[in-house]
Amino acid sequence: MPTFAGMNPDPRQISIHDFTYPLPAERIAPEPLPDRAASRLLVSRDGVISDKTFRDLPGELPADSLLIFNDTRVVRARLLARRPTGGQVELFCLEPVAPHRSLELALQQTGSCTWRCLIGNGRRWKAGPVRLEFATADGQAATLHAERQTQEAGTALIAFRWTPAELPFAEVLRAAGHLPLPPYIDRPDTAADAVRYQTVYAAAEGAVAAPTAGLHFTSEILAELQEKGIQTGHITLHVGAGTFQPVKADRMADHPMHTEPILVTAALLRQLLAHRPRPVLAVGTTSLRTLETLYWLGAGLLLQPNATAPGSSELLVTQWQPYDMAPEATQISPEEALTALLRYLEALGTDTLEASTRLLIAPGYRFRLVDGLITNFHQPESTLLLLVAALLGTGWRAVYEHALRHGYRFLSYGDSSLLLPGSEQILAAED
Repeated sequence: MPTFAGMNPDPRQISIHDFTYPLPAERIAPEPLPDRAASRLLVSRDGVISDKTFRDLPGELPADSLLIFNDTRVVRARLLARRPTGGQVELFCLEPVAPHRSLELALQQTGSCTWRCLIGNGRRWKAGPVRLEFATADGQAATLHAERQTQEAGTALIAFRWTPAELPFAEVLRAAGHLPLPPYIDRPDTAADAVRYQTVYAAAEGAVAAPTAGLHFTSEILAELQEKGIQTGHITLHVGAGTFQPVKADRMADHPMHTEPILVTAALLRQLLAHRPRPVLAVGTTSLRTLETLYWLGAGLLLQPNATAPGSSELLVTQWQPYDMAPEATQISPEEALTALLRYLEALGTDTLEASTRLLIAPGYRFRLVDGLITNFHQPESTLLLLVAALLGTGWRAVYEHALRHGYRFLSYGDSSLLLPGSEQILAAED
C-alpha cells in the first residue's frame, strides 16, 4: 500500500498555499464533450506519464483490478422561488433536518419538511414565505412554499410545504428544481446537463454534486471491463456542497472538513475481502474516501468495541482520526477491519452499513485499501488536490504540469487521469 508518512508526519501543519498551480479560466471545461468516452486520459504509472483517451482505460488497468464506483445520483437541489414582490430567491438544499435527517426518508417525506439551505439573492427576503409554482410529471399544477426559520453559519433552515401534499419531496425536486452545477460553471443548467451531470450507473438519489470521475464511463466501457475480467463494485457516498468548500485557513488544522453520509453493503465488504491482496482502484475521490473510511470504521470497532456497540451511536470517521488513533491501530490489517465491520452488521441484523465521514486525506496519510485512483483534475488549493498529493507524493506536480502543457481540460466536465503510484514515488515522498 502507498504510504507517504515521511513527506509530512503531521498534515495539520500543511499550508494549503503549497498545493497550488496556475489554472487559466479557459482551461476549465464549461460543457461536457458530446461523447463521454472521448475525453483524454492521463496515465501516471510508477511516475511515468503517458497520454491516452478514456476508451483506452480497460487496457491500462492492472490485471485483476477491482474498480469501486460511487453510485450516488445528483438531485435537482436548486430551487428558484419568488418573493411576493416578484424578486427571485435561490434555495440550495444541502441536508434534511426535520422530520427526518436520513436522506432516504427525507426525500420520501410528503406535505412538508425542513432542510438546511444556502440562500442566493436573499437580502431583500425579509419575512414571510417565498413561492414556486410548477407542474408535476403528469402535468398537474403544484405549488411550493418556503419560509426561513433560522439563520446560522452562512446557511438557513427552510421550512417547505407543498401541494399536492401527497407528493414526496423527491418528486418536488425533480419537477421544480435545477441541477446544482459547480459554482465555476457560470451558466444555467440545461436539458443536456440532466443527462451528462449524472453517471450512467447512478442509482441512489442524494448528492448535490456529481462524482465526476465516473462521468466518462459508458455502458460499452463497463461491458469491456467485464470482458477483460476487471471486477467492479459499488458504494454510495452522497456528495455534499462541501466538496466545493474553499480552504480559507492558513493551516489545515484550522480547516473544518464537511460531513458526508455513506452506505456500503455487506456484499461489497465481502467482495473487498475476497479480492485482497489484488489491486483495488477507486473511481473518484469520493469512492477513495469511502474505502479508506471503511478501514478506520473497522479499526475503531476493534479498538473501542463498546463505543460503537450496535444502536449506541452513529458510526463516524472524524477529520483527524487516522492521525490520532493509538499506535496499535497501525497493526490492524485491512482484512481484520473489514471483518469487524461484517460482524458489526451481523450483530445489527442488517446488510447495509450506514455511516458518515469527515476524513481528510492529505500528505502524511497511509493508504489501507486503495492502490490507485481514476479522477479528474482538481482546483488549486483544494482538499481534493491534497488527496491526490497524498497518493502521488511530490509527483502530483509533474502530473498537473503535464496536463497544463498538453491541453487537458480541467474540473468537473474536464478530462480524466489514471493514477497508479509506484515504489519510486513512495521513496521520493519519504525523502
